[in-house]
Amino acid sequence: MSRVGEKEIVVPGGVSVEISGSTVKVKGAKGELSRELVDGISVEQDGSQLLVKRAGDSKRLRALHGTMRSLIAGMIEGVSAGFTRELEISGVGYRAQVQGRKLILESGFSHSIEYEPPEGVALECGNGTEVKVTGIDKQKVGQAAARIRGFCKAEPYKGKGICYKNERIRRKVGKTVA
Repeated sequence: MSRVGEKEIVVPGGVSVEISGSTVKVKGAKGELSRELVDGISVEQDGSQLLVKRAGDSKRLRALHGTMRSLIAGMIEGVSAGFTRELEISGVGYRAQVQGRKLILESGFSHSIEYEPPEGVALECGNGTEVKVTGIDKQKVGQAAARIRGFCKAEPYKGKGICYKNERIRRKVGKTVA
């Protein structure tokens, strides 16, 4: 029995959920998201709560029961509050700026890197060393943040590069001359 899948999803005020066949649509203050359900998984609405149920007890359905419940809960959280990932840039000469929708990174290469995020994802730069990735789709926000971080990961010797805020970079000791 899936402990996550059995939990009820509370729908906050200002969020409407529409279930039609195997499609779940969620509308809120920040936008609208929809997702197709897997065959054998169904969603029932009971007032301001959603219940995710599975048709059988096969291994595949047991595995997807909690996953679908988490995805729907993430959709509801996204349209009501949104998701944010924050990145920090450290190193001499390393900086970022936003021009229109594009993020322009200067991170120690001979050229600057231009990155345009997917639809539904917005980028903000604080003081040139902080980048904030926001949006309503948790997967797109996480993917955009990982892509930006991947351009120049923080290296373990000096700590220069791009990392998530509050990420601990495991430092290594360099070579010593005897």
